[in-house]
Amino acid sequence: MIYLDYAATTPMSEEALDAYTEAAKKFYGNPSSLHDIGSEAENMLEVCRTQLAHMINGEAEGVYFTSGGTESNILAIRSLVTAHKYKGNHIITTKVEHSSLYQLFKLLETEGFEVTYLGVDEEGQIDMGELKATIRDDTILASIHHVNSEIGTIQRLHEIGELLEEEGVLFHSDCVQSFGKLAIDVKKYKLDSLSVSSHKLYGPKGVGMCYINPIIRWAMQLPNTTHERGFRPGTVNVPGVVSFTMVAQLAMKNIAENFERESMLRNRFLFGIKKIDYEINVEGHSIEQLPSIIGLSISGIQGQYMMLEFNRHGIAISTGSACQVGQQEPSRTMLALGKTDDEAKQFIRISFGRFTDERHIEKAISVLKNIIKQF
Repeated sequence: MIYLDYAATTPMSEEALDAYTEAAKKFYGNPSSLHDIGSEAENMLEVCRTQLAHMINGEAEGVYFTSGGTESNILAIRSLVTAHKYKGNHIITTKVEHSSLYQLFKLLETEGFEVTYLGVDEEGQIDMGELKATIRDDTILASIHHVNSEIGTIQRLHEIGELLEEEGVLFHSDCVQSFGKLAIDVKKYKLDSLSVSSHKLYGPKGVGMCYINPIIRWAMQLPNTTHERGFRPGTVNVPGVVSFTMVAQLAMKNIAENFERESMLRNRFLFGIKKIDYEINVEGHSIEQLPSIIGLSISGIQGQYMMLEFNRHGIAISTGSACQVGQQEPSRTMLALGKTDDEAKQFIRISFGRFTDERHIEKAISVLKNIIKQF
């Protein structure tokens, strides 16, 4: 089967599997244990912490290991808003955040926080003027993702960070889709915190990283937590962290090469579907765009039908974020772009990665053409 759903998850690479296996054999101790075996595991964690911090131009003491992007998002936001609630209760985010953040902000509204949800333009970017206008004296934090997981639009974190710093507002960004694919500099972007995940980079599932600027106050969410300096309860997955760090290093080394290759594949796919005599809309930004994510709206055809037909032809695609599948609701991202409910349900996402080649792209174009023709 041809896999074109890399934005949902990636297969573990051989390098990741080898690193995990070796680390599991050698660093099996609990890093919180005081004996030598535990100390060896703790030392390896610190090596990984330093290396990952270097990749984002951050500090090692700001790196906290988690179970993935969702937990990183939740712990980052809760830890920060709890610690800074004395300044106010207003939070800014967007209508197109990942479901882990969107659902969290809906929950925080029931706990006394006031949340402003920014809209986006037809290409998926927020308006800086709207962001500035929504900042109030009691605004404590803004959470704006780096890359949209459904259409691949890149937000201008540098501009956003500059504005938020001037206004004294904490800045969190969900960088799950961008880490290892775009350069991230927490100092340049004025980021106070960010979240990333291993399984988007051919690493193991159940491993992630949250970064919080060490000079920023945060509040422990479970009293007397001892792991990760009180940030997260539970024994750290040392082999998973080692594997994650190794694949992250490979991704960082090959960012430019991968971006160029995936841009070529994207252009080949978009050129091919232009020849199909049917209304197909390519969603996302024309320039500030992660090339590996292609969002499409197929006029008059439901995305779920398209996904099932692609699957029947041996190609795995999706109808949007895997964390929202099964709700039978139109994509929030599509609605934010101005689509009607029916139009939003016509969305599909094709995403490719390390193991995608031109034959897969040509096959996907051919299958898309045949499904439309049969429909």
